[in-house]
Parts: sequence; C-alpha cells; structure tokens
Amino acid sequence: MYEDIKEESKKVFTELIEKSNLKKGDLLVIGCSTSEIIGSIIGSNSQIDVAEALFESFYPIMKEKGIYIAAQCCEHLGRVLCIEREYAEKHLIPIVNVIPQPKAGGSLATTAYKTFKDPVMVEHIKADAGIDIGGTLIGMNLKEVAVPLRLSVTKIGCANIICARTRPKFVGGERAVYDKTLM
Repeated sequence: MYEDIKEESKKVFTELIEKSNLKKGDLLVIGCSTSEIIGSIIGSNSQIDVAEALFESFYPIMKEKGIYIAAQCCEHLGRVLCIEREYAEKHLIPIVNVIPQPKAGGSLATTAYKTFKDPVMVEHIKADAGIDIGGTLIGMNLKEVAVPLRLSVTKIGCANIICARTRPKFVGGERAVYDKTLM
C-alpha cells in the first residue's frame, strides 16, 4: 500500500507543479486526510505511517524546486498551518504556538513539523497553489482567484484529490488588455 501511495503522490505532485506553474519561492498548501487515503472517514483513523510515506514522495521534489510547503492542520487546530520559519519571517506572517499531533492537527502536519528544518505554525496564508487530499477544505488558504486543475491521477489511495492554482484578478472592463503569462 505504501509503495502505491508514494508512486501516486509522486506523479500527482510532479504534474501539479507543471500545471500550476509553481516556481522557486512559491507556496503550496497541502490538506490531507490520511484516514481517507486508507478508506476510512475523514478524521477517524489518522495514520502517521501513511503521512510519512506521502511526505517522503513529494518533499524531495518540492525542496529541489525551491517550493515551500504549508501543511494544513485539521479543524481540531482551526486549520492552522505548519510552514518553514524562513517563509513566515520573509512574508511577515505571525507565528502561533501549537505543536500538531496525529489526532489534533493531523498526521501530515505532524510529519511536516518533525521534518521541516525550522517549523513554525501560522493561522493564515495565501498560497500560490494547493492540493486537497480527502476533502480537507484548503480554499481559505489560497490566494483570491483559485483556478481548478485537472490532473491525470484523481486519487491517492482511496482519497479523492482536488488541486488548484491561483492567478491575479482581472480588473478593468471590455477595453482592458491582459498579460497572458499571468493567466
């Protein structure tokens, strides 16, 4: 099962980077229910070993590309996020005090907290793209204009995935001209 999760997630994250045009310094928010990945109901069966397998597959890809990760916690911690201190300080994001646990924050956020070089927790971000694994509702942590992305893989394990990228708002009227590279 773990090898399947690793293979599926590696493919998903590689395609997500490509289709969302993420670049060095951008932020990707990840919401993940390990319960849903193994076929249980969200929030009912948190699995640290599943989160670790998932993390092992995508984290090296993100580090290599210089893309920051925000691991969203579950509702028990108000969907706070685990990010690298470097990103929080660079973007003046206030830090909050809590340490995620598998049953209070979720297994992926717990794994991120244990793996990141200098993890901190924050309440709010505006990510450049996101992936929702298992219906965790990441929308509040994306920049204002989210654009759905269709990937060739639609599940990791038993969990449905929904991906999005963001783009700047269109402003102006019928005479406005837009930069196609920002679409």
